Amino acid sequence: QVQLVESGGGLVQAGGSLRLSCVASGRIFAILAMGWYRQAPGNQRELVAMVSSGGGTITYADSVKGRFTISRDNAKNTVYLQMNSLKREDTAVYYCKADLRATIVPTWGQGTQVTVSS
Repeated sequence: QVQLVESGGGLVQAGGSLRLSCVASGRIFAILAMGWYRQAPGNQRELVAMVSSGGGTITYADSVKGRFTISRDNAKNTVYLQMNSLKREDTAVYYCKADLRATIVPTWGQGTQVTVSS
């Protein structure tokens, strides 16, 4: 099994920045792509950003392009999400996701709340 633990969420004013971290443990060798999704109240969970195992392929949601940056440190089993120029509509619970070898079922973290105030 793989376990994911997120940190770094909180309350920030619009225009501010936050950095989320997600540390993986367990069967690390089974992890392929990692990334972040978010879910606001009443909305479906949506992709924010994903990065491939080697870091060579990165995908961003259109809504965060130019503002958010995803990075991955495999030596630390950690994926980061640097969020700049935050907007109220970025308010959501942010979940770390890991795609694993030999299964179509991803692993999710417990989520971290990000609240952007005006």
